[in-house]
Amino acid sequence: MSYEFLTITHDEHITRITLNRPEVMNALHAPMHAELEIVFNAFAVDDDQYLCVIDGAGAQAFCAGSDLKDIATRSSHAAYPEHGYAGLIERFDLNKPIIAAVDGFALGGGFEIALACDIIVATDRSSFGLPEPRVGAVALGGGVHRLARQVGLKQAMGMVLGAERVSAAEGFRLGFVTELVANDALDEAVDGWCRRILAGAPTAIQASKEAMIRGLGEPDLATAMASQEQYPAFSRWRRSEDAKEGPRAFAEKRAPNWKGR
Repeated sequence: MSYEFLTITHDEHITRITLNRPEVMNALHAPMHAELEIVFNAFAVDDDQYLCVIDGAGAQAFCAGSDLKDIATRSSHAAYPEHGYAGLIERFDLNKPIIAAVDGFALGGGFEIALACDIIVATDRSSFGLPEPRVGAVALGGGVHRLARQVGLKQAMGMVLGAERVSAAEGFRLGFVTELVANDALDEAVDGWCRRILAGAPTAIQASKEAMIRGLGEPDLATAMASQEQYPAFSRWRRSEDAKEGPRAFAEKRAPNWKGR
């Protein structure tokens, strides 16, 4: 399928999504939301795709958020797709890892997309923020909730209420940026993360993500550890060929042949 506002590539087990509206710093409008819903739906059910990378076209931005000029021309606000903003922010059952490769601005909804990813690799010229209050809006695409959970309440309040934009270096210090790299090292760094993730069993990777995210919602550590056996991806991993292949490959002193099932 061809897309007007996205560039999609598949390399072995990796789906790469490039937001492709560089003339407006990859800002999102209704057709782009619809395309992202389709792409993430396909990624979610494709058993041969284990990992997703999302980045932005051009040299200015990962994503500057919602296209306010487009919104201003509409008589009513266009509804987001089934899985929310960018077809991603309410996709709570997606256990496959997603990496945000950020170079440039990640603002508003662009920051919300990055926060919804599992790993953020950012160049040192990048910056992040939720400036919605400055345009009479609220960061309801998960931004206010995910940021508070990822950096702590007081730091998140400062960024949101003051509409503060922070550098990638500050994001790394606060903890929402996983790795900070030079401008020309982003692709190499992202490739490194992909290799390391793909070296693990897909079922184990998905079970690990699920257990970590769902465990945070449990009332305490003991409950989280007791509940993980009932989590769907965790249960699939327990019964998987991958769970048997790992110990067998180790005993036979060879590289494992993961099946993802």
